[in-house]
Amino acid sequence: MKLSQHIAISVVSVAVFFLLWQTAATRQWVDPLLLPSLTDIGLTARELLEDGYRQVPLWQHIAVSLARALSAFALAIAIGIPLGLLMGLSDTLAAILNPFVQFLRPLPKIALIPLAVVWLGIGESSKFFLIFIATFLSVVVGASAAVERIGRSRIRVAQTLGATRRQIFMRVVLPDALPDLFTTVRLSIGIGWTSLIAAEMVAASSGLGWMVVNASAYLRTDIVMLGILLLGGIGYLLDLLILGLQRVVVPWAGKE
Repeated sequence: MKLSQHIAISVVSVAVFFLLWQTAATRQWVDPLLLPSLTDIGLTARELLEDGYRQVPLWQHIAVSLARALSAFALAIAIGIPLGLLMGLSDTLAAILNPFVQFLRPLPKIALIPLAVVWLGIGESSKFFLIFIATFLSVVVGASAAVERIGRSRIRVAQTLGATRRQIFMRVVLPDALPDLFTTVRLSIGIGWTSLIAAEMVAASSGLGWMVVNASAYLRTDIVMLGILLLGGIGYLLDLLILGLQRVVVPWAGKE
């Protein structure tokens, strides 16, 4: 399927979904308290842009959440990818670290909130930690698996030809692992982004996750739905950004 056709089908499917949503809400097939119309959500968005939510402008809620998430993503990727690659290349290191990584990775990050508060307090550090740990563990596992999937015959051929360890890593391991590393980053950022709400439950007073949780306590479903749409839309844009970067950095991915 051509890219233009794929985009066209996606646009039509989204348009149909929103049309059904608007119709169901305006005809009150569903209680408006449970499913506000897109028109009402749009009016709420304009209200929040003008007056803010809890005296905080909407753009600031977005900026705060992005700052928290992107800083945690950057550090998790910077540490997680090298560590994961080393674990994939070293059976000894993998044996040492895997029990801890595999124990913590499936653990619901919301369960770590009390510990994060005890260790780091209720400031930005605890929020950063929760997003970081969710992203970091997934990056480590994915990077390690990317190395393990590399054909060992390629490495042995390079060794036979006299390549040094650095040359093997730069010219065999890294180019072969890069497509999988980008996929790992995409998935890990998605996981980290979903942990944003859990992170912003820790004594926050701003941020999209906090706005959604706080508005739900007052049955402001319009604000909850707006926050969900913003969280999903921003997450989708981040994924598209990484996908575009992947096509530039590893144009050979999927063409072998």
